[in-house]
Amino acid sequence: MRFISWDLAEILERLHRLQANSPAQWGKFTAQHMVEHLCGGLSMSMGDISFPGEVSEEKALRLKNFLSSDQPFAKEIQVGFVVHNAPLKHEELDLAIDDLVTQFLAFEEYYEQYPEAIHPHPYFGKLNYAEWKQLHIKHFTHHFEQFGLMSN
Repeated sequence: MRFISWDLAEILERLHRLQANSPAQWGKFTAQHMVEHLCGGLSMSMGDISFPGEVSEEKALRLKNFLSSDQPFAKEIQVGFVVHNAPLKHEELDLAIDDLVTQFLAFEEYYEQYPEAIHPHPYFGKLNYAEWKQLHIKHFTHHFEQFGLMSN
């Protein structure tokens, strides 16, 4: 499987194909919910928001191996901490995409300033920069596939 590059230009090129009414190929997110969800993941990776662990430490260690594999997330994956019908934070999709850019840049700057930082994920446990980046690559790819944004 081809995953998205961790490159803001490529991410934006794909996101600019997204319209507010773009239909999901699976799942319950609208286009804007998906973008705001990705923002939340970036925020979690910098410790701005957190959720209780949902698996044992042993299972989190096993799941962490998934991050370095070439396996994608399952299409209909369900996780307890994600609210599918959460109120939107932004008035329109373009503002959500602007926030994603801000969060992406903040993520890179945060780990440049705090390279040893570690923050927990509810399923994968404590992650460092490289592990969070790998998670974001898989996560962005998963949701971009959900909205047909990975095709050239």
